[in-house]
Amino acid sequence: MDEIANSSTFTPPSAVGSAEQPFQTLVESFETIGRTLEGLSGWQIFFSIIILSITYDQCRYIWNKGSIVGPSLKIPFMGPFLESVNPKFSQYLAKWNSGPLSCVSVFHKFVVIASTRDLARKVFNSPGYVSPCVVDVAKKILRPDNWVFLDGRAHVEYRKGLNGLFSRQAIGMYLPGQEEIYDAYFKRWLGLSKEGKPIPFMSEFRDINCAVSLRTFVGHYISDEAVKEISENYYKITAALELVNFPIILPWTKTWYGKKCADFVLNEFAACAAKSRIAMKEGKEPGCTMDSWIKSMIEAKESDAAKIAAAKGLPQIREFSDMEISMTIFTFLFASQDASSSATTWQFQIMADRPDIMKKIREEQLRVRDGDPHKKLDPDLVDKMVYTRAVVKEQLRYRPPVIMVPYEVKKSFQITPEYRVPKGAMVVPTLYPALHDPEVYNDPDSFVPERWLEGGEAEAAKKNWLVFGAGPHVCLGQNYAIMNFMSMIGKASLMMDWEHHATPKSEDIKVFATIFPEVCFPMLLQEQHRTNLIFRMIVSWCSRSVIHTLPRNYLSLCPPPPISLTFTPPLQSFQGFFLFLPLNYKPFPSSLAGGCCI
Repeated sequence: MDEIANSSTFTPPSAVGSAEQPFQTLVESFETIGRTLEGLSGWQIFFSIIILSITYDQCRYIWNKGSIVGPSLKIPFMGPFLESVNPKFSQYLAKWNSGPLSCVSVFHKFVVIASTRDLARKVFNSPGYVSPCVVDVAKKILRPDNWVFLDGRAHVEYRKGLNGLFSRQAIGMYLPGQEEIYDAYFKRWLGLSKEGKPIPFMSEFRDINCAVSLRTFVGHYISDEAVKEISENYYKITAALELVNFPIILPWTKTWYGKKCADFVLNEFAACAAKSRIAMKEGKEPGCTMDSWIKSMIEAKESDAAKIAAAKGLPQIREFSDMEISMTIFTFLFASQDASSSATTWQFQIMADRPDIMKKIREEQLRVRDGDPHKKLDPDLVDKMVYTRAVVKEQLRYRPPVIMVPYEVKKSFQITPEYRVPKGAMVVPTLYPALHDPEVYNDPDSFVPERWLEGGEAEAAKKNWLVFGAGPHVCLGQNYAIMNFMSMIGKASLMMDWEHHATPKSEDIKVFATIFPEVCFPMLLQEQHRTNLIFRMIVSWCSRSVIHTLPRNYLSLCPPPPISLTFTPPLQSFQGFFLFLPLNYKPFPSSLAGGCCI
């Protein structure tokens, strides 16, 4: 019996061995590695690690690349990083032309480039697989809880509250403030050109767009000094958010300066939100985007539906804090500033290089304004600018400010039947090829505004119109942007003349966040005489042998004294009109369109 009892408490040796075996195996493995390394020098170990790392990096790249176009091997670790630091448009164009899908790998990030219209639209419309991607440091600069980083339903719900800020009614409210900015900057530009010497105007184009955006978004709540500081330093934020940049904020680096500027802007906007909240609670009329948003929150909170929901304990419409409003308004500025500066630069250069287009814009502007170049802007007036709209849309097609939009792949994405983009990679839909598709646009590399008029091919190609993106993240302010460009160049054509001395590189493209002319010459402006405007309109009418009724206020537009002039047909029919031109009147001064060397 004792033997039986003893046998019941006996543990077999095999059980002990199985419990201790994993630990013993691990120890033995380390001992084996240790004995192996004992015979190697430090340099041998170092180079072995490097070789293994390079091999892993190459194998991972080749596996991710699969069958799509791309380098057979990548430069170890960094890939084409040096090319990315100073990007060339020609390199981008070559990559887009290499195939529908192509790839590169920069450091740890594998990037797939979608170059066709349909693939770009598929990426834009696949929020379940991809989300908008910005550089690693962006969350530190824009703040991690910024709405721009929301995804899925949270993004959709947040966006619903912003849609009304760029409705037709809202845009009409913004126009008077924008026109004030146009007048102030056009006057400033003419003052800068008084000495008759061309000066660089690229920074001026950035300044006017920043001022227009700030007046639209925060109204008069921000001081002129703050507007100037934001305009002067905003490019530092752009530089900090370049696609290839150092991901850690270190003192005196691009990201460090960008963070300082962003913090200043956010604090200024938060202060503006506090002032706007007080004004709206006092019942004042909204005059900017911030006012409209805060007023809508106040009205929603005070509505009967909100009171019933509160009484029943149901979820109520959320009221945003001053800093949340600030962060959202900052994203509007972030989204618009560089793109608007690019578009404005190209608009002025294109109009100067094509005097026939400038002439048609001036004729239309006088016609829709009933001959009064100082007639105030409103949405109905802008709607009549059919040709001006065609010029703006053609410029955005011909030289789209945004050429690529990076997205991060949240889960494995079957972008084509043959290729699946791996999770964690970046997929970049490109816009330029769709906007220059020869199968859709006749002579796509030429500037032809008429393609946007009735009967033209452009308006029908809605799928190719990707200037403002597509899908759930399509640009909120696209109608506002187009109306702003139309209003700006329309008024500029009436108030000023400018000229561009073209060079072989004038049409070449430089990439800095957006695209700009490669060579940016100075610009010289001259004030547009009111009598010039009427003369041009009359000459245009006569050249077409069409007699039009003169504007009712044409006499007030032409200063006295009366003189006698002799005309040859067909101008004799307007002899009475020209009796009111001044003695020293020169219809086409030698300095006409004076020097927009952009």
